[in-house]
Amino acid sequence: MMTIGPVHYLVLGAILFTLGAAGVVLRRNAVVVLMSVELMLNAVNLTFLAFSRFPLVQNAPMQGGILQGHVAVFFVIATAAAEAAVGLAIIIAVFRSRTSINVDEFDSLKF
Repeated sequence: MMTIGPVHYLVLGAILFTLGAAGVVLRRNAVVVLMSVELMLNAVNLTFLAFSRFPLVQNAPMQGGILQGHVAVFFVIATAAAEAAVGLAIIIAVFRSRTSINVDEFDSLKF
């Protein structure tokens, strides 16, 4: 019987991050780009929790080491929520003026 170890979590996190990065680079719809960024942030959260669950040093005294990953994940989730709210507000404002959410047409914010 095989047990799930930290390598499995890290490989899954790497796959999710790669899928998110590919979505950011390859897709043209702004909503899909925001969803890909969220997928990348969730991959980072998975990695933080994997390192929190399986500490690198086994015999070291635990002085809050287990909770450090959870605190980092909490801040990433709060940042992701703020990013999603601001990103969707920008997308709605651009859609109202341009009637499109294609990222190739977002040139009004350059200058």
